[in-house]
Amino acid sequence: MGTTEAKMRSYLLLCLSFAACCYPATVRAESPAEMISNFRAQHGERRVTSDPKLTRIAHQQAAAMAAKDHLDHDVLGRFNARIDSAGAGRAAENIAYGYDSFAKTLNQWIDSAGHRKNLLLHNASRVGVASAKSATTGRTYWAMEIAGDYERPKTMASSKQSVSAKPKARASQACRLKILSLCL
Repeated sequence: MGTTEAKMRSYLLLCLSFAACCYPATVRAESPAEMISNFRAQHGERRVTSDPKLTRIAHQQAAAMAAKDHLDHDVLGRFNARIDSAGAGRAAENIAYGYDSFAKTLNQWIDSAGHRKNLLLHNASRVGVASAKSATTGRTYWAMEIAGDYERPKTMASSKQSVSAKPKARASQACRLKILSLCL
C-alpha cells in the first residue's frame, strides 16, 4: 500500500506541475497586435507586430480624445503630421469610444467597412493600440495606428532625385493617391 500511495502522490504531483506550467499559457489573453494579426491572417494579409512609436502615437490620440471627451481624428492635428514620425510609407488610423475591452472595439471595427479596410491595410507590418478613459464621462476612447511599407520612403527619396532630371511635364501630373505627403 505504501508504494501505490507514493506512486499516486508522484502522479498527482506530476499532473499538478504540468497544469501549473501550462495554465498561464492557455489563459493568457491575446495582445491587440495578436488579435489584429489573427484577423489579418484570416484574410490573406501578413501579421503585424506591436510598435512602440505607433503605440505612443495611439496613446496620445486616445488621451487627447478622452481629455476633450470628443471622438475626432484631428483632435491633435492632422493624421499625416502625427504619423510622420513613424517613418512608414503607408498608415491608417481607427478610433472608437464606449467599449470596455479591445476585443469589443476590434469587433466593431471589423463590422465597419472603413475600419475593416484599415485593419487589412496591405503590407502593414506594425501596429500600435491604446485607450484612455474620460475623467468626465468615464467613456473609454481607443486609437489604433497601423503602418507598413517602411522601405518605401528610402526608395522614394532616391527616386525623387531622379525625378528632378525628368521633364517638367511629368512632375505637373495630378496625384492619383496622396499618402503621407507622397504622390502616387
